[in-house]
Amino acid sequence: MTPWLPTAIATLFYTLAFALRLFEFLQVRMTLKWPLVVLAGFALSAHGIAVAHQVIESAGINLSLLPLSSTIFLVINAIVVLSAIRNPLENLYLLLFPPTVAMLLLASATNQHTRELAAVSPGLGAHILLSLLSYSLMTIAALQALLLTWQNRRLHDHQPGGRLRALPPLLTMELLLFRFLLAGFVLLTAGLLLGFVYVEDFFAQHLAHKTVFSLVAWMVYAVLLWGHYQRGWRGRVASYWALGGFCALMLAFWGTKFVLEVLIA
Repeated sequence: MTPWLPTAIATLFYTLAFALRLFEFLQVRMTLKWPLVVLAGFALSAHGIAVAHQVIESAGINLSLLPLSSTIFLVINAIVVLSAIRNPLENLYLLLFPPTVAMLLLASATNQHTRELAAVSPGLGAHILLSLLSYSLMTIAALQALLLTWQNRRLHDHQPGGRLRALPPLLTMELLLFRFLLAGFVLLTAGLLLGFVYVEDFFAQHLAHKTVFSLVAWMVYAVLLWGHYQRGWRGRVASYWALGGFCALMLAFWGTKFVLEVLIA
């Protein structure tokens, strides 16, 4: 199978799933879960094959910006699709699938071999895996926070009708937000601890910015979770803190890799 074939198949099924959900959202209809799950499942399968072509190389594992970003989108989408079987998360498809297609096509079109790892120790591998999972969960939480912010604004402006009816109730949205935040925070904490133990020169020049921004994100999320469970923070306050933590985490990963691999490469 050529590398472009799974990319084309994934693009097709992501687009079909996005179009179906968009049609339902504009019509303010209840989501047809299983057609969406089937379409997204085909997209994820093809996406996984495409990622294998992009990341696994003869010399080792390619951890360059675009292949790794495509991998993160795969993990994010897999978590959302599986979670959506039992939870009302289908609206996240509208925010996730278009950038997923763009990143998948870009990663396939760009032959990027900036950094490869010929061998990964178990400790370092665990650090990478936990970091990837925590970034994915916090990205989902950030998207959920965006929807929650829009929902709160519409309710505050006394506009409860229209397409707002396509969203789950406010309390359900907040419950899902903090589930993702709590799970992501636990994995982020474990990933940072493993990084301090197994990553050599964790504060070296090429890793310092990533480490500092990751610690800033960890502190923002820690304050948010403390504020929610001890002070009852919710609504727009919780959404803004969640988005602030995600901005720091985004700078830690995508910002650092962009500077190292693009600006000063």
